[in-house]
Parts: sequence; structure tokens; C-alpha cells
Amino acid sequence: MGMLRFAKLIIAYYSDINSFLQQWGISPERFQQNKDLCSFFKILTTSTDSHNKVYVSTVQANSYPVTAFQWHPEKNAFEWGSSMIPHSEDAVQVTQYVANFFVSEARKSLNRPAARNVLDNLIYNYSPTYCGKAGKGYDEVYIFAKM
Repeated sequence: MGMLRFAKLIIAYYSDINSFLQQWGISPERFQQNKDLCSFFKILTTSTDSHNKVYVSTVQANSYPVTAFQWHPEKNAFEWGSSMIPHSEDAVQVTQYVANFFVSEARKSLNRPAARNVLDNLIYNYSPTYCGKAGKGYDEVYIFAKM
């Protein structure tokens, strides 16, 4: 999936799928005032927080394969503990498109760890802890012991 197609998809569906869970962000005006930020990134989406303040929610680098989110694209498909998280077909499709986009970008890398390193570090080696009923904001978390 190309960057342009990704950007158009996010822009087309974003306003319908954002769950408004952010409380910290940079306004588009402040973003544009920062020459370093606006020369490196372009704004793809903005959102409005629970205090009705507009903030930059998705940016993409102009010349590098960098996309940054100030929202949680995974929540629409996987988090069910809050009624503020939309689960419409469009919302779940955005989750899948974002995942596909990241995998597509990662595959462009020439870095290839040894197979044993990959297997040793898969998330499937660990057990998630369900905490959705506790109302902590996440349905499942991974708890890692200090090494």
C-alpha cells in the first residue's frame, strides 16, 4: 500500500473512527509555527479532544517513511472496554489498513534478524493479562518481569 493511498484512506475515514481519548496534543497553529516540524512533517488529520480543542492527530514525513499517530488505530478492532471507542465497519477497516501499512513499510527494511532471535522475541512467548473489567483503559496488557 503506497503512502498516498494510506493518507487518503486515513483522511477519508478518520473523523468517523476517532475515539477522542487524547488529552495532550499540539494545535495545528502551533505545529505550523514550528519551522522544524512543518518542514519535516505534513498534517494528515486533526481531531478535537474532550475539551473541544483541535490537535494534530496524524502526521507523515515529507521525505522519510515516518508516520506518527496521536491516537490508537488498534483500539477500534481490539478494545471493547469503553463505549467511546467506535467499532463500525469503517473503524475496524482503518485498524486493518494501518496494520497493513506498517507491515508494508517494515518489509522495505533490509534488516533481517536471525530466525532464532525472531522466535525468541515473539509476543506469543508471553501471556496477556485481561484487565478490561477493571476499567483501566486496556482490555489486555502484557506484564514483563524485570530482567
